[in-house]
Amino acid sequence: MYKVSIQGGRRLKGAIQISGAKNAALPLMAASLLTESDIKLSNIPEVVDIATMQSLLTIHGASFELMNGKTSKKRTLLIRAKKIVNTVAPYDLVRKMRASILVLGPLLTRCGHAKVSLPGGCAIGARPVDMHLNALKSLGAEIEVEEGYIHAVAKDGLKGAKINFPSVSVGATENALLAATLARGETVLHNAASEPEIVDLINCLKKMGAKIEGEGTRTLHIQGVDCLCGAEHKIIPDRIEAGTYAIAVGIAGGEVELLDARKDLLEEVLSVLCLAGLEINETEKGLRVICKKNRIKSVDVSTGVFPAFPTDLQAQIMSLMCISRGKSLITEKIFEGRFMHVPELCRMGAKIRISGQNAYVTGAEKLYGASVMATDLRASVALVLAGLGAEGKTEVNRVYHLDRGYENLEKKLKNCGAAIERVLVH
Repeated sequence: MYKVSIQGGRRLKGAIQISGAKNAALPLMAASLLTESDIKLSNIPEVVDIATMQSLLTIHGASFELMNGKTSKKRTLLIRAKKIVNTVAPYDLVRKMRASILVLGPLLTRCGHAKVSLPGGCAIGARPVDMHLNALKSLGAEIEVEEGYIHAVAKDGLKGAKINFPSVSVGATENALLAATLARGETVLHNAASEPEIVDLINCLKKMGAKIEGEGTRTLHIQGVDCLCGAEHKIIPDRIEAGTYAIAVGIAGGEVELLDARKDLLEEVLSVLCLAGLEINETEKGLRVICKKNRIKSVDVSTGVFPAFPTDLQAQIMSLMCISRGKSLITEKIFEGRFMHVPELCRMGAKIRISGQNAYVTGAEKLYGASVMATDLRASVALVLAGLGAEGKTEVNRVYHLDRGYENLEKKLKNCGAAIERVLVH
């Protein structure tokens, strides 16, 4: 067991390489189950969730070859799922990561049946899978949930259908999209998610021979094909990682260039940070983030589906608002129960009051180092960021959450001057 120790008060200066997007890589890996041919995915991040998905796909019969290997920018994963040998996704793996449910659509449409454990992952609300299952039922699947497993069967194959999602869901859109690529006839997804990770998935599927129109919009048209071929695809940079490090500059102060970060993936986030007083400029290599002022201004933030402010940056922006000038209102509209980092921030001197989906934050002159406990992936990194700007030493426990989604976090921050290290807990 490890903890991360941070000595606050060091300004950041340097450059940080933004890794490939974990949330784009996971559905792309699941898409490899749709074809007998090779899929080459470059810019693969080296995080635990990728390893978990690799272990799951191996059970189904996929083989892997890591190419070019040492830096995330060049890491290429060759995936070959020539034959599906097992259509059961076991609890022991699926419980570790919610994105594991993305194998359901590909297994069902390629093999006609699948048995997938109900998913686990971060404890940030119920996040039911009803929309995933209802979408697959619309495509002709017979589905039952028994003893914690989803049993799905499509004896005559899946058939195209019109699917209206009651609310926008990234995961349900991805599962329906993956399943529809090999279904007979046309599928139309209304109120589909339009996140950059969805667009990246569609771009790769089209390279594989899928017929899809409407990427980046709320309506997707998929014309099913008989089979898909192999493809090579470079994963987009991780907008959540880029946003996290941009916020880190706001908290610690200084100047950092985020290599490969893309403005078009972060419009709302950058707008909020600029309102708060940060200076952000595009460069030939990415984005440069500058924080010259001692204290930034308070800004109200409301999370929502893309292109709104992402829920995966809500905890991080709250850490920034904790040391801002004035009062801010942070509204969480995506997940219930995603304020579990608040008590830990308050241990560091933050002034936060929770009422339903709203967090009322009064900026403090400073935060103070403390021993805190991470509850989920984004909460854990928010506590690390708070530690960067706190007086004294902060120790973040249960940092295994961090490794699910951030590649070499301590190294990247240390290279920019942060006093941060991972410590073994005896």
